Amino acid sequence: MVPSILIVDDEKHTREGLQQALEDSYDVSIASNADEAANLMDSQPFDVVVTDLRMPGKSGLKVIDKALAQSNHPAVLMMTAYGNIETAVEAMKRGAVDFLTKPVNIERLEMLIQRALKTKTLEVEVKQLHERLDEKFNFDHIIGNSDKLKAVIDRVKLVAPSKATILIEGESGTGKEMIAQAIHQVSPRSRGPLIAVHCASLSENLLESELFGHERGAFTGANERRIGRFESSDGGTLFLDEIGEISASTQVKLLRFLETRTVERVGGSKPIELDVRLVAATNRDLDQMVKDGKFREDLFFRLNVVRITMPPLRERSEDVPLLLAHFLKVLSAENKLPQLSLEPGAMQTLQAYPWSGNIRELRNFCENAVVLHRGGALTEYDLDSKYRASGILTVSSDGSTGPASNPLSMAENEKRVLREALIKSRGNRTKAADLMGISRRTLHRKIAQWPELDVID
Repeated sequence: MVPSILIVDDEKHTREGLQQALEDSYDVSIASNADEAANLMDSQPFDVVVTDLRMPGKSGLKVIDKALAQSNHPAVLMMTAYGNIETAVEAMKRGAVDFLTKPVNIERLEMLIQRALKTKTLEVEVKQLHERLDEKFNFDHIIGNSDKLKAVIDRVKLVAPSKATILIEGESGTGKEMIAQAIHQVSPRSRGPLIAVHCASLSENLLESELFGHERGAFTGANERRIGRFESSDGGTLFLDEIGEISASTQVKLLRFLETRTVERVGGSKPIELDVRLVAATNRDLDQMVKDGKFREDLFFRLNVVRITMPPLRERSEDVPLLLAHFLKVLSAENKLPQLSLEPGAMQTLQAYPWSGNIRELRNFCENAVVLHRGGALTEYDLDSKYRASGILTVSSDGSTGPASNPLSMAENEKRVLREALIKSRGNRTKAADLMGISRRTLHRKIAQWPELDVID
């Protein structure tokens, strides 16, 4: 479908010239004043409105107000012959996505129209995303039933309604970003933006520009003003992942924001007051980094108002079967493949595995299994040896399960060797006895000693 554009300008040659320049690519309508534009917007939808600022009667600001009052409102671009930055800022505050000066450069106008169309598409996607997030981050959708995960959820419920800065710590893959999203979604800011920045993925200069924005000419290549992630998060939440990786100079600017709730763009000098809730995450030990002089103590105290610690998967192995079942179901559906299930022996083996990459590693395992096995039931024999090397689950005094402790006792080592022999022989006990260098009678006696191994056949 061809995008529809409305050009509003009291100068006949300007509006008709722009119409001729754009009509090969767009469905273009024109209006000579704000009232005519309003009538057109009431009669048909537009994707983008390009309006002059100063016109007889009502100004272009009224056109912006009318456009944004539409149910499926268009993106608005402002034109002005005066290059007045204060007026342009007022237009942006009213809701214009950008502005350009007269005489209009057609190439720049087409570029801004394309950007405006992307912005409009993004707004629709964000609205849909909010609807999905409202459902996804109902706490019933966070997978797990362990006491440690329940404690995290209880803490999130307590702190989410507040304005407190939150520090989420935990190993990579434990779900820190998911918890940050949940905090935002159950907070009063849920209809505001949630902006995520992965600090380790950007160089120092790029990160400062990304976070705080920059003024035109602030550095080589800064050809236009850029709004930073802090400003984009106004009224919402800014999530800074891998906060332990930021440089000393960025730490200073971040500390200033936490103290004053203002930022300054790179190359600028005017403080910009913001209402942003900061959530930071790290897989580093910030306490130790402070002791080592690698992270500012005053910034750490400002970030560490409320701390949430994500438990690694090895400390909540009772959640592994639930996570496996969830990801196998979801990924089978996503790949349009039959549902893959796990035999008890495979489930027990995977529950014993330490999952050093945590939930991320577990999900990758599930995707690999779904794609390669294409339905059916996954047995212990189908698993890579690295999973089987984790050994048998043990039951602690409080009833929770977990991998056998290391170093292994002699009995545990013997059980592991027997288990590996049964797996390699695919349950053939004669071959298993040969592999172990023992008689079949001795093998039967040992299996009777550890009845849980009797399922390997």
